[in-house]
Amino acid sequence: LRVSLYCSHAKEILHCLKEKYFKELQDLEVDGQKVEVPQSLSWYPEELAWHTNLSRKILRKSPQLEKFHQFLVSETECGNISRQEAVSMIPPLLLNVNPHHKVLDMCAAPGSKTAQLIEMLHADMNVPFPKGFVIANDVDNKRCYLLVHQAKRLNSPCIMVVNHDASSIPNLQIDVDGRKEVLFYDRILCDVPCSGDGTMRKNIDVWKKWTTQNSLQLHGLQLRIATRGVEQLAEGGRMVYSTCSLNPIENEAVIASLLEKSQGENVSLDGLGKSFFFSAQKRILCIFTPLKVMLKDGQWFEEWKDVPSNRQTQIRPTMFPVKDEEKLKAMNLERCLRILPHHQNTGGFFVAVLIKKSPMPWNKRQPKVHQKLPQRTGDTEVTAANSDNGSECITEEPTLAENEESKKVQELQNSDTEQSKKEGVCGPPPSKKMKLFGFKEDPFVFLPEDDPLFLPIQKFYALDPSFPKMNLLTRTQEGKKRQLYMVSKELRNVLLNNSEKMKVINTGIKVWSRNSDGEQFGCAFRLAQEGIYTLYPFIHARIINVCIEDVKILLTQENPFLSKFSSETQKKVKDMAMGSIVLKYDPDPEKPDDLQCPIVLCGWQGKTSLRAFVPKNERLHYLRMMGVEVFKAKRKEEESESKTEEEVQHGLAQTEEGMDVEDKENDLVTKMEAEVGEESSHSPVESSAMEVENKSEDLDPSSKNANSHVSQESKDTDTSNVKD
Repeated sequence: LRVSLYCSHAKEILHCLKEKYFKELQDLEVDGQKVEVPQSLSWYPEELAWHTNLSRKILRKSPQLEKFHQFLVSETECGNISRQEAVSMIPPLLLNVNPHHKVLDMCAAPGSKTAQLIEMLHADMNVPFPKGFVIANDVDNKRCYLLVHQAKRLNSPCIMVVNHDASSIPNLQIDVDGRKEVLFYDRILCDVPCSGDGTMRKNIDVWKKWTTQNSLQLHGLQLRIATRGVEQLAEGGRMVYSTCSLNPIENEAVIASLLEKSQGENVSLDGLGKSFFFSAQKRILCIFTPLKVMLKDGQWFEEWKDVPSNRQTQIRPTMFPVKDEEKLKAMNLERCLRILPHHQNTGGFFVAVLIKKSPMPWNKRQPKVHQKLPQRTGDTEVTAANSDNGSECITEEPTLAENEESKKVQELQNSDTEQSKKEGVCGPPPSKKMKLFGFKEDPFVFLPEDDPLFLPIQKFYALDPSFPKMNLLTRTQEGKKRQLYMVSKELRNVLLNNSEKMKVINTGIKVWSRNSDGEQFGCAFRLAQEGIYTLYPFIHARIINVCIEDVKILLTQENPFLSKFSSETQKKVKDMAMGSIVLKYDPDPEKPDDLQCPIVLCGWQGKTSLRAFVPKNERLHYLRMMGVEVFKAKRKEEESESKTEEEVQHGLAQTEEGMDVEDKENDLVTKMEAEVGEESSHSPVESSAMEVENKSEDLDPSSKNANSHVSQESKDTDTSNVKD
């Protein structure tokens, strides 16, 4: 279990876990066995990570643990807690991400590590827009939407999900003081697809499907992804390479080959901070000693020269250790970290931290200038002549007509791009460039400065002049704009300059939603709870400060009358026009027993009532933090729902007898919809985030992601593309 650092109530959640739920697990027996109380992971900062041996089966089916299970599910959907393998938390920690860092997660789905990166980016909760951002990529289009679901729980404007092959992810450009520059990342997480044999304790399928062929097929892909990663890493930047495999062919062999490619000067292995990490834990030194490579049919090979030509597509020279002992020693492979499952009751894992000192040898060349192909003039062809003592290029000067023609072609090519940039439209890549299948994504349309849509919003909420309105975008190019999203300035820069290169699945956080009746109240858009913590620092009007008792009423009652609130709240509401409002709770230091962290809620003021637009799980979260027993409240809610079902069935029976109850049923449905209200738009997807954290459980050996890569290595073999 990992408590989200990004959550403003992290300390309160941790206190609730330790003082309430963990204490209830003491001396508890399930099926005759004593339940082990979760233990804090000593190497994770601020006691935010805990290890438990409770299986999903016991959590779901045991009546004694039902209360704890409901807490975990609810907080997971809110993004406050993540269920994650302990060793899977290591790579983001070793990246040491700061709020100003530009981060790339190359193989991100399903998103548990990406969530950690986002949390580190928002280390300072008082800064709504950090200067850094996270670009999360995955090759599988369907898994990208799982990644979106995970990332959206954290409500960050600094995350963008893209869909590309990590081994050939394109170079992006950004605008720096009016000139185009290539985007290099300060931190890169390279958690590559692997055979997953390190998950053998929890993934029983590994025992059935494991073969030596798995690693042989994935080695080439892993090396290409790692190489592409260091190419896009900034000088002085850090990249973490990790797998949940124990096979040296997927681990040390990839790192050794990468270091050899860099000629020992451009990339080096960094120490893992032994004093900080696993200081009291067991670890295995990683030394790439001579080993044999075995095929599926049992053939062994000690050296590359022994491999027959018909097997050289399956076995590669980079799988064998470096023979030069001095070169091998200079690689410092002992700095890698290898974790074995039985040492500290975890999964198997491999981690290596790489530091880039200078550009890779093949990147030191100047970029190629696109020129016309050599043309024949009579019997003469103009070519370039190169010599060893110097290179001399002999080219034919283009004619004036050719120059004019090329300029016109270039202007035509750039006109559409420049026009779309001016309009702030970032659409998907052209169909010819789309090599990946998936859903057609709507364009990202930034609001222009003079858009009349924004003026009523700015006036209604009295937005601060520093509000970055240029960062607002929609997903509709024509017709009414239903939702308004917001991204950081840096992500806006990336979107506008790379719309033809990237397939963007999702970005931005929802800040306003169109209300059908809002125009009559002065503004057609109401505030969205997802983006309220980002928007709140810029809002100077329509803010109502409420006491903790008022917050409890707002969260426990669907549409309470104004008379139920405190007199101070009633006075503030009396002088305010109807429409969307902000409800703010500030803790009182003189009342230490009350909740000691601020709460910001979106609400709606009616003629005689005041309500909060907050998703169900988020309501439960705030109530828990205030000490309200929501477990019983949920029971009562289920009972009321069952009573409602009985009333409907009774009404249907009366209909069979001849009574006309159509109007009654319509009233009942209307009432149920009113009770659900805003929560319907926030309902979680069918697969809970707790059930999808492990990448190895739901993947099939013949999955599209595995086949799309492995087909390049070997067409007649199977593999299990697993990544923790």
